[in-house]
Amino acid sequence: MFQQVYGWIQNITVYLIAASAVMYAVPGKDYARYIRFFSGLILILLLTTPILNLFGMKGRFEAFYQSNEYRLEQQEIEKADEFYRNSGLFEYLQTEDDADSGKDDRQIDVGEIEIGQE
Repeated sequence: MFQQVYGWIQNITVYLIAASAVMYAVPGKDYARYIRFFSGLILILLLTTPILNLFGMKGRFEAFYQSNEYRLEQQEIEKADEFYRNSGLFEYLQTEDDADSGKDDRQIDVGEIEIGQE
């Protein structure tokens, strides 16, 4: 228990030191506001991590993130496939045996691909 609290405080300390170093390295004041906002969001995540672990909500957030990530990857693959088929390369790269048989063994059903850990 104390090791977890100590690790949590250590992570926050290291983050605050790194955020301060980045703030001093920023060349202009224009970007300082955005860096402060972004670093504040990360600090909120660091502070709420133990609370999420305590209530068991961390797993729910991870599953939600992975499902959204999967959906985005699936859309990206579908867009790439559509671009590939519309570009005319599909017919160019198709072999004579594939053209004769009329079937394409190179197709992948995107709905069957799993990304991430279970």
